[in-house]
Amino acid sequence: MEYLDALAAQGRDANPFFRLMEIEVGTYGDGGADLSMRIRPDMLNGAGWLQGGVFVALADEAMALALCTVLEEGEGIATISENTSFLRGVSSGTITATARVIRKGRRVAFTEGEITSTDGTLLSRTTASFAVVKA
Repeated sequence: MEYLDALAAQGRDANPFFRLMEIEVGTYGDGGADLSMRIRPDMLNGAGWLQGGVFVALADEAMALALCTVLEEGEGIATISENTSFLRGVSSGTITATARVIRKGRRVAFTEGEITSTDGTLLSRTTASFAVVKA
């Protein structure tokens, strides 16, 4: 897949959102992926916590990357739905998204992702379904 080749060659520069959010690419392959991101002050909400959409976005990117590792030639993906449970807040440090593919069918794939803090505390859990489309 072209995206995985670009990611291997360019790291986060292969994905404009990774550059914007300063997301670091960890390991990926065999239906799994890890991404991490340092929390910046401009990511906090008015109450001083990491804005919830940042949790969701990082999990979404990790789940999509995990899914890309099991796609066949000529397949692409689009998010159909996501559900996130926010378990704890965080306002500093680094967060890590760990994602895996639960099931990939011909038309729909199911994934899950977790966001943890630097000390390993579980912060959020996201499940998502993706459409699998032919290019």
